Amino acid sequence: MPDFATFVFEQLPPPPQRVIEIGCGWEGGLVEPLAARGYDVLGVDPQAPEGERFVRAEFQEMKGSWDAAVAGRMLHHVEPLGESLDYLASLASLLVVDEFAWNRIDAAAQEWYEQQHRILRAAGADPIGPATLDEWRERHPDLHPDDVLLRELRARYDERVFERIPYMHRWLGGPSSEALEQSLVDAGAFPAIGYRWAGSARTSTTFSSAASR
Repeated sequence: MPDFATFVFEQLPPPPQRVIEIGCGWEGGLVEPLAARGYDVLGVDPQAPEGERFVRAEFQEMKGSWDAAVAGRMLHHVEPLGESLDYLASLASLLVVDEFAWNRIDAAAQEWYEQQHRILRAAGADPIGPATLDEWRERHPDLHPDDVLLRELRARYDERVFERIPYMHRWLGGPSSEALEQSLVDAGAFPAIGYRWAGSARTSTTFSSAASR
């Protein structure tokens, strides 16, 4: 499965274009790879790194316009969702997203993930994800499920790409976790937990929250 950077490069127009990455995190997200490709890129996050390509702020505080926005695994946290997506659509005409459909983790997916986590720990690895998903859910009660986020995105953007992808291997980090998860998703053992999406903002439309219709 191609990584998110590859997906982003496939969706963006050729450089030079102005790109804003929202929620780039303390590691800087895709800002440096985008800059290396020739894009005029800015990373925005309250915990963004130091540097001329980064701003420590919420994206709702930004002023200006960009050709594209990139959002990796952060929109399911955003509140208020509708108003924030309205503002994001006004900042950039193209949005490219990597997301986490946490609500699609069913009993089979949870059992497989937690078993893999135990196996990796027993082998001396240190997976970055939680050991138990029930405890993780208790600590994250307010995340947006994928149907809500997709509905709100589709209310503001014309969808260009939508694809379901494995996700839990990112938490596990084992040498064969991705291939194993992909094979189980392909076999129908449990659903794909991640997804990637791209859409073009409807600039002629007055946005309103789909949830309020």
